[in-house]
Amino acid sequence: MANCGGLCLLVQPRIELNCINFCSANASQFSSKGTSASRAHLHRNKWEVMSSLSGSNLTMISKRLGHRGDETFDSCLLSADTSRRNSRADVLRRVVADRGTTTDEALIEDDIGIARDRVEYSWEEEWYPMYLTAEMPSNSPLGLTVFDRSLVLFYDGDGKIHCFEDRCPHRSAKLSEGQITNGNLECLYHGWQFDGTGTCVKIPQLAPGAKIPKAACTRPYEVRESQGVIWVWLSQNKPGDPKKLPWFEHYAREGFQHISSIQELPYDHSVVLENLMDPAHVPISHDRTDFAAKREDASALVFEVTERTSRGFAGKWGRFGGPTPLTSTTRFEAPCCLRNDFKIVGKDGKVDYASAVFLCRPTGQGKSMVLVRFGGTRFGNLAKSVPGWIVHSRFNRVFEEDMGFLASQNETLVRKKVATKDLYLNLKSSDTWVSEYRKWLDLTGHGMPYYFGHRSQSQSANIAVAEAAPAGLVAATASSYPARGSFGAMFARDPTNRYFRHVVHCKSCLRALNGFKKFQKIGVVLGAICTGIAITLSAGAWRATFVILALLMFAAAYACTQGIATVTQNVVRPHRR
Repeated sequence: MANCGGLCLLVQPRIELNCINFCSANASQFSSKGTSASRAHLHRNKWEVMSSLSGSNLTMISKRLGHRGDETFDSCLLSADTSRRNSRADVLRRVVADRGTTTDEALIEDDIGIARDRVEYSWEEEWYPMYLTAEMPSNSPLGLTVFDRSLVLFYDGDGKIHCFEDRCPHRSAKLSEGQITNGNLECLYHGWQFDGTGTCVKIPQLAPGAKIPKAACTRPYEVRESQGVIWVWLSQNKPGDPKKLPWFEHYAREGFQHISSIQELPYDHSVVLENLMDPAHVPISHDRTDFAAKREDASALVFEVTERTSRGFAGKWGRFGGPTPLTSTTRFEAPCCLRNDFKIVGKDGKVDYASAVFLCRPTGQGKSMVLVRFGGTRFGNLAKSVPGWIVHSRFNRVFEEDMGFLASQNETLVRKKVATKDLYLNLKSSDTWVSEYRKWLDLTGHGMPYYFGHRSQSQSANIAVAEAAPAGLVAATASSYPARGSFGAMFARDPTNRYFRHVVHCKSCLRALNGFKKFQKIGVVLGAICTGIAITLSAGAWRATFVILALLMFAAAYACTQGIATVTQNVVRPHRR
């Protein structure tokens, strides 16, 4: 027989599931024989069976078929006439309806059967945010990556910034491990020097009178500084397109002040972007941490998509049921720029503007770097009066509270090797931007080295390396502050550590850290001296004075220890300690 004839309606749930498997197997058999009529008949019976099952059993069956990636299931969803409306979304609609929820109001449609053409896209023909201008070292090279391409930035003797391929043409050593000599970038392996055009101008090992080979040059990239950010154009075949260079109009407003930070993160840039365009998680994940967020304020949100292009999307959002629900705007712009803008109208009618900009650069499989920028016209001199390391400690806390979730999410995407539609259950009231972003990747991801889209995905050719920590006595030193340098590739710097994730990229935090270290040592030394003097004195008054001074010095040293911890140590949730 080609199908079960509805027999599974009379038996237990386990047999119901076996019956569906039997139907799928027979469908494959009939498909191979070319009996399309019998296959269509089977599909109709299959849906009749499924429509008659209980909600719990239907949930189990739909999950089983969805995880198996059953071709018969997918072809059934796309069959004509009576079967067309019975899509996977319809199955979920019945299931959620059984649970007392209207799926039309809850779940984002899967767009099954809707053809979306891929758009022409090249990841190289884009401007990538490399670094904050304020944090760029002025007298040493800086090595950075875009996807799996290694680059090096440096300032020449005239203060002009340049970008090269991070590879010496001599023996392929990293130029970022070199130094700046007479305005040239020097490889410290053999001393070859390169000027701002990438031309080699000095080889110490050349014989007298010998000319420098023409091939002794490195590949330059076009670089620009705009609104406090260093951007690099990755294509060497086409000149940089100024129209593609992002521009943030709020940063050009009079009185606009901002606070910026750099975070080097151990997960894919798409995972970070997805997290940053998800306002629904803030009250829960950052309860009483981020901008006075409270978990009891978690509620449904309203989203309105106002623009969709090959360059991204934009829209408005706000809290559901509010008097003016759509109070915020979100814009994602290729390749990796996300901004949330807010307009604040005062009682006197004065309009102030606030903006949160996140520039998320892919730095390899399972790695990314984010330039975080918060600003507004209400800040006044507040941004300048508060020490940067104090504000950054707040930023760091927020990223650390999300780190466990995002790391596990990235791991699932890499291991499952399936599109996000098979992993996510997106809600209209919270996940609209997430769904829009993953669907945008479906259109453009084919032009990237790797991506995780809504209905498609492509894994990186370079598998992410799980870096191991040293064992034994060395582990205590390597995993604690300052843990500078490394013990080779196996013991490379760990971006989950706040020191490597942020402090090494921040001049303000490094100054604060060095200051705390300096005064900590001074406090300990002075405390020890005062203690020694107090021991030698016989007069009670003088002894008491030096004992008090010793206690004050040790208290100051302890305060510096706490300052070091604030700058360098990760925040751990209380229930995980």
